[in-house]
Parts: sequence; structure tokens; C-alpha cells
Amino acid sequence: MSDLVPISLTGFNKLMEELTRLEKEAAETRKRVAEAREQGDLRENGEYTYGRQQLGFIEGRLGELRGQINQSDKIDCTKVQCDRAVFGTVVTLLNLNIQEKVTYQLLGPNDADIDTGSISIHSPVGDAIHGLAMGDKGVIQKPSGEFHFEVIDIAKSKIE
Repeated sequence: MSDLVPISLTGFNKLMEELTRLEKEAAETRKRVAEAREQGDLRENGEYTYGRQQLGFIEGRLGELRGQINQSDKIDCTKVQCDRAVFGTVVTLLNLNIQEKVTYQLLGPNDADIDTGSISIHSPVGDAIHGLAMGDKGVIQKPSGEFHFEVIDIAKSKIE
């Protein structure tokens, strides 16, 4: 059995919403495919061919979502301890190379989104930060060189 993957409650709810939406879409697509099948010659029936392809994509994504949901370990990010950088915490780092601050929320791979300031605890940066306390320093090897940092704040998330 594989390990459970941590996910925020917000991220889990998004997966469930997408699953529900796609299940409805799959049912509608199956109905359209059945109606197209009744029209006769399937070799020249574009609606049938397209519907089958679309249904294949939907069912593939449904399988991915069900797998992610079944392997999820739901964690309420508003209730995590903040003595160390762990899943769900919001960590502020001081880039010691250029003296700039950067803030990340540590999440799992299924709900991390760099555009919203969240990174996976399994990413190189997330892995380097995970487990550190305020005042701890670290180094991350990047293609552009070493990134030296210090953890200057660890806070609770405002999202579940």
C-alpha cells in the first residue's frame, strides 16, 4: 500500500467538486454517445467518434481524481502547530543572497500552486524548508546557483 498524500481541506474540497462536475459531464456524454450510436453507420459518425474521445478523456481524469482522493490525508491547515515548518504552515524566508523576503505555504503536490504562493512539501524548496524552525538557515541548490535562506517566520494558514 502506498503512503497517503497530505492535502488541505480546501484542496480536497476542490477535488471533490471537480469529481462531481465530471461525473455529471460523463453521464451527459454517455447519453450523447448512445444517441449518436443509434444514428447508424459509426465509421462516418463524427458526433459518435468525438463523443467517445471526449468520454475517454473525462473517464481518464475521473480515474486520476478518484486515485488522488483515495490517497489523500486531509489536514486542516488552520490547526497545525507553528513551532516548525510543516504541512499547512505559512513560512517566510529571508533570501540571504539578496536580502529579500519570500513567503510560501507548504502544501501537498495535489493542491500546491506557485501562483497563489503555495509549494509542495515534496518540491526541492519545500523539502529544504520542511522541519525547520524560526532562525534556522539552509541552502537550496538551484540551476542558477545556491539559494541561502533563513526562516524568519512560521504562521498558521488562513485557509483550511
